Amino acid sequence: MATQANHSWKPSAARLLSITGFGPRPRGAWPAHRANAWPAKDPADVLDYAYDISPALWGDDGDSIAFLDVTIVPAAAGDLTLNSSSADGRCAVLWFGAGQSGTTYAVTLAIETVAGRGFQRTVYLPCLALSSEPPLGMELMTETGAPILDNSGNPIFIES
Repeated sequence: MATQANHSWKPSAARLLSITGFGPRPRGAWPAHRANAWPAKDPADVLDYAYDISPALWGDDGDSIAFLDVTIVPAAAGDLTLNSSSADGRCAVLWFGAGQSGTTYAVTLAIETVAGRGFQRTVYLPCLALSSEPPLGMELMTETGAPILDNSGNPIFIES
């Protein structure tokens, strides 16, 4: 007789970011600030995105996320939605849906830990039409025919 399988769910490592600013830093000139950004999502995607605060809690094995507040900007009709949020120890797990293609959303996480630590960080989530290919010839190219890419490595297209 067949029995139903039990499944263990873990957030995808492909969409995992860690809090920054808590590691050792070398002396000397600082590189330009680079924004935290998750990989792009399609408006039709419903995906899990994770944010790990372990580097901020180094040395305190008993501390974990107690409270989580998420704000998304912009937040008009049809924009990115937070379908659910939870904490898995030191990792905030957020499920996002919808969104407007061509919009980069600022997702601000306000986190408080069991020990009373508080963090607020903004992570960017670009929304791109990944499920459909743009018309041929609409991407910007260099003189040699190579596509021109944005900072995330995505081709830049001509608005029609």
